[in-house]
Amino acid sequence: MEGAALRNYDLLLRHDLRVVQEISLFVNYCLLAMPGVSPAEVRRVISHPVALAHCGRALAQLGLHRCEPVEDTAGAVEMLRSNRLLDTAAIASPRAALLYGLDVLAHGLQDESWNVTRFLLLAAPTSLAAAGAAVHPKETPLKTSMVVAHRGGSMVVLLKVLSAFSRRNINLTKLEVINSSSKEDKAPVFILDVKAKGTLRAFPHVLYVDFEGSTEDPKAMEAIDEISQTAELVRILGCYAADPNVYDLH
Repeated sequence: MEGAALRNYDLLLRHDLRVVQEISLFVNYCLLAMPGVSPAEVRRVISHPVALAHCGRALAQLGLHRCEPVEDTAGAVEMLRSNRLLDTAAIASPRAALLYGLDVLAHGLQDESWNVTRFLLLAAPTSLAAAGAAVHPKETPLKTSMVVAHRGGSMVVLLKVLSAFSRRNINLTKLEVINSSSKEDKAPVFILDVKAKGTLRAFPHVLYVDFEGSTEDPKAMEAIDEISQTAELVRILGCYAADPNVYDLH
């Protein structure tokens, strides 16, 4: 609904972490308030920025226009409970209401009924080394995440990425293009160059790419090598089992 949470990608790129698993969850948002608080008493709503965006139309229909972002949905609930805010509601899960003893003022607050969020499980290289390399059954479909950074025209590298994979019949499952510009007052994207002694490097143009397959596939490596000839930095973020399922924790 709101696309990728780009701030999460930025945090991933600043640290030496690997993507080891993906999981897609159905997200059901509720409007939570302190016990005894009625909808008419609520003057503002707090939650994670993505949750607020996912529930924008529903909040407007309820007449709730004062929305304030916080670090995460759990933090919103904790703030509500610990400060006993009687004029404030939080957007969070039904389970959060049970854990914190809050009232549910509205169920299914998300604007779209099919609200799915993809989460990535990350691990440090030292943890992976200690646990040993992940071994996937031969028939398991794999997915690889990578980032491509450059300083020249973004369209040139974008076309190179598309061409390198399409000519080898490799499907892309995600492609996010981030362009920063001093004229637009956008900060550059910082990427930890793991091959350059952990140096943080700033780039105005970054592509996040997910493709079907792994770096063990010769065709995939050919595509990556071809892209590397044009891009200034290519970093593999991880190879993991592709999971097409959507899970409901309820």
